[in-house]
Amino acid sequence: MKIGILGSGLMGAKLGRIWAACGHDVTFAYARDRAKLDRLAREAGGAAGTVAEAVEAAEAVLLAVHWSRIEDVLDQAGDLAGMVVLNCCVPLDESNSDLVVGTSTSGAEELLAMRPKARWVSCFNTSPSESFAPVFARKGDGSRPHLLVYGDDAGAKDVAGGLIRDIGFEPLEAGGLRTARFVEPFAMVTAELAYGQPGGPALTYRFEKLRG
Repeated sequence: MKIGILGSGLMGAKLGRIWAACGHDVTFAYARDRAKLDRLAREAGGAAGTVAEAVEAAEAVLLAVHWSRIEDVLDQAGDLAGMVVLNCCVPLDESNSDLVVGTSTSGAEELLAMRPKARWVSCFNTSPSESFAPVFARKGDGSRPHLLVYGDDAGAKDVAGGLIRDIGFEPLEAGGLRTARFVEPFAMVTAELAYGQPGGPALTYRFEKLRG
């Protein structure tokens, strides 16, 4: 699959590298320094380009920028009509300490309002980026950790599910995009567990329904 990575921070860089290792055709875009994109492309065996180039070539894109950069990256991306967009953004303030949207709406729903023709699906925002490499390394070894996925487009969720399994997680259906009103605060809990509590940031989770 051809994947455009919009954002070159921890999320975009790590997911892009792993998807490239899985055989996907990855294009990295959106960084303050073009040299960073070129380096990521060399390391992953992918390509680097502008946001518009990454979107034009893609079958799916990952939106992985800080909330303060959303308007800028979407301006460069165009209307994204018909495009499957995996959103891993949490609507955080500049200090990354508080949500700036919720709970009568959510960042995911605000993105839908900004680009209503895109096929939005949210995922990857409830497990720290530090978990991706160890989960990928252990893929196929025992039960997979869950990763919440939510959105209103069933086909987009199918695409996201395949890419989630490529990393080594099991997608956990969490309902429609409105679920973001509750998942985005939950992402703050996983961040506290990962970065604020002992044991290191490579946090995963798995939910089980008990029967009988």
